Amino acid sequence: MAAAESKPPAGAAAARRLARSCWSAFWDYETPKVIVVRNRQLGVVYRVVQLLILLYFVWYVFIVQKSYQDRETGPESSVITKVKGITSSEHKVWDVEEYVKPPEGGSVFSIITRIEATPSQAQGTCPESTRVTNATCHSDEDCVAGELDMLGNGVRTGRCVPYYHGDSKTCEVFGWCPVEDGASVSQFLGKMAPNFTILIKNSIHYPKFQFSKGNIEMRKDGYLKHCLFDEASHLYCPIFRLGFIVEQAGENFTELARTGGVIGVIINWDCDLDLPASNCNPKYSFRRLDPKHTPASSGYNFRFAKYYMINGSTTRTLIKAYGIRIDVIVHGQAGKFSLIPTIINLATALTSIGVGSFLCDWILLTFMNKNKVYSHKKFDKMVDTPDRGAGPGPGASAPPQQDSTLTDPRGLAQL
Repeated sequence: MAAAESKPPAGAAAARRLARSCWSAFWDYETPKVIVVRNRQLGVVYRVVQLLILLYFVWYVFIVQKSYQDRETGPESSVITKVKGITSSEHKVWDVEEYVKPPEGGSVFSIITRIEATPSQAQGTCPESTRVTNATCHSDEDCVAGELDMLGNGVRTGRCVPYYHGDSKTCEVFGWCPVEDGASVSQFLGKMAPNFTILIKNSIHYPKFQFSKGNIEMRKDGYLKHCLFDEASHLYCPIFRLGFIVEQAGENFTELARTGGVIGVIINWDCDLDLPASNCNPKYSFRRLDPKHTPASSGYNFRFAKYYMINGSTTRTLIKAYGIRIDVIVHGQAGKFSLIPTIINLATALTSIGVGSFLCDWILLTFMNKNKVYSHKKFDKMVDTPDRGAGPGPGASAPPQQDSTLTDPRGLAQL
C-alpha cells in the first residue's frame, strides 16, 4: 500500500514525457532533400514562375524603380516669382503694383482680373444689404436696435429704411456706408492679362547627396530679357505667359478671369545622380487646383480696401477682387547607387525565386495522382546513433535500418 502511494501521478509523468520530447525535437536538424520529378507540365509551371519572378525583379525593381539606389525625396527648395505687364479697364490703366497680391514675389500670389469696387465708403448709417439674412423689413418693429449680424455689414440702429433701389426696405445699420452691393462698380482687367509674363525662379538642394541646381541657365548675355519658356528649346528660361499657363491647365481664359480660380504650376525634379548633372532637369506641369464644378465654392475672390482722407474724415474704396491665383509646387526625388539596397534587393530576388519550388510542391502534394508517394519520398526521418564498437560483435549496434521505399524502383519514375 505504501509503495502504491509513492508513485507519482499519471499527469505528472505525461508532462515529463512531453517536456523530454519537446527538448529532443528542439535539437533536431532539418535538411532539404532533392528529388527529381520527371513531369513535363509541372516543369513548365516551375520554369514559368521562375521566369516571371526574374523578369519582375530585373525589369521593374532594378530598371524601373532603380532599387539599387539610395534615395532622397522632397528637395529643399526656394521659389521667387516676378510678374510684368500692364492692362486697362473701363476707367483706368493698371500696372503690376496694383493687380498682383501680395507683391513680395513668393510661391503663392494672385493676379487680379476683375474687380467690384465700392468707392467713397465712410463710417455712417445706411440700409443693410438684402443678401443678409432677416435684413428685409416692413416697419421699425422688425429691426432690433443694437443687434449685430456676424455676416452683415454693421450694427442695426432699429430703423427700417428704403433700400438703395427698388421698393423694398431693409434695417438700417451703422458701419462702412454705402454697403458693398449698394454702390459697387465692376471693372474687367483681363483684356491684356493673357500677355502678362511670370518669372518663376526655383532652386533645389538634396542634402544627402550634396547636390544643388536651379532652373535658370547661367548666361550673361541678357538671355532672360528676350526668351519665353519652351520645353524643347528654352527649358531653362522659366518665363511663362499667363495665357500659356491657363491654356496648359485646360481652362478658358475669359471664363477663368471673370470667376477666378487657382492654377498649380508643378515643378518636378527627378534626378538620377549616377548620370551627369546635365541629365537632372525640371519638368513642368499645370493644372487647376480649385473645384470648379462645385457651385458652392467655385472660383476665387478676396477683398481689400484702399484708405484715404476727405475733409478730415477717413474714407475708403472697398474692392472685391476676382483673380487667378498661382501656386508654385516643387517636388521630386534623387537617387544614387548604394551597396546596401543593392544587396538587400538581390537577396530578396534570390529568395523569391524559391516561390516556384513552393508552388510546385503544393501542386504535387495536393493535386497529383501519386501525391502520397511523393510525400513519402520527400519527408524522411533518420535517427543518428553513435557507433559502440569498431566491428561486429555483441557490443556493436545493429546497422541502421534503411527505409524500404529507398530501394523501391517504383515511385518517382511514375509520378
